[in-house]
Amino acid sequence: MPVTKTHAIVVAVTTAVGLTLSGCAKSETDSSAPTGAGPAASAAATQPSGQSTCTLAQTGYPKIDPKTAKIGFSQSEKEANPFRITETASIKAQAAALGIPSGNLLVTNAQSDLNKQISDIKSLLDQGVQALIVAPLNSDGLQPALDAAKAKQVPVITVDRKVTSQPCTDYLTFIGSDFVEQGRRAADQMIRVTGGQGKIAILLGSSGNNVTTDRTKGFKDRLAGTPGLTIVAEQTGDFDRSKGLSVMEQLLQSHPDITAVYAENDEMGIGAVNAIKGAGKKPGTDIKIVSVDGTHNAVQLIVDGSYNAVIESNPRFGPLAFQTLQQFQDGAAIPATVIISDDEYDETNAAAKAANSY
Repeated sequence: MPVTKTHAIVVAVTTAVGLTLSGCAKSETDSSAPTGAGPAASAAATQPSGQSTCTLAQTGYPKIDPKTAKIGFSQSEKEANPFRITETASIKAQAAALGIPSGNLLVTNAQSDLNKQISDIKSLLDQGVQALIVAPLNSDGLQPALDAAKAKQVPVITVDRKVTSQPCTDYLTFIGSDFVEQGRRAADQMIRVTGGQGKIAILLGSSGNNVTTDRTKGFKDRLAGTPGLTIVAEQTGDFDRSKGLSVMEQLLQSHPDITAVYAENDEMGIGAVNAIKGAGKKPGTDIKIVSVDGTHNAVQLIVDGSYNAVIESNPRFGPLAFQTLQQFQDGAAIPATVIISDDEYDETNAAAKAANSY
């Protein structure tokens, strides 16, 4: 992933962490079946330069021992898709690996309700958590919860979605993917699999978060240099498989000449596969499909020839989140953003790398 020169302070914070973690993800078709192990999210080799940093001394927060402290994890969405299942499993697995007593890790789920996530975080604070790991539902709207954490001098690490609040002031740091770069890489794959010719439909993620905005921007910016590819439709599927299916059905009716689909997550891409089949066309052949995530079913569809490429978005944040929290407590300068390294899958490697999917 091409990014700018490494900032010296960032290197100290993001030194390599153990990359083996049993990703106890569940299959999208069988919610009780594990999809296999995969590497934990690790900091990319290089990080954005010139960003601000945060130390324990700057915040004035009390020093804690993450291994004995009470930690809260606020999950944003119901665990009905592999990303959320694996993300929560990673936090729990790393807490267990560190020997954190099970009663010291408090986990909530906002069920895709922003007000509930605010309430969840405040409840965790009322229960005495001394640090928070938060997967924000939206980039905006969490300020009341962040203010409550700040008032109690509780550091907040955000993962997978960036909030618009201020690092080191309202929260400590964001750990996640470079979503713009994911969009660019998806466009590169789209250009490759289509030969640079075709009509594209974009299945957008949910509105109000930086993931959708950035994945769209990266894709469109990269595609701008390929005049043979035209975006003929884009519609929100809310990162949901059933919505991806219904939206794709509508788009195929209004734009029967669509030859490619960019889905901003695998769930919508899989929904599109079903819609394409329902329309009597062959996904992966008649209509090319590129998406972002790295779920087991999407990767298997590549192996089966019904999908073309997937850009990974690794949800196994547990090791890096706890490592960053420990480094903060040890006095290290924590960067405002920690970009992780993401892989990708296509017809050349999907079978060999299937065990890394979730």
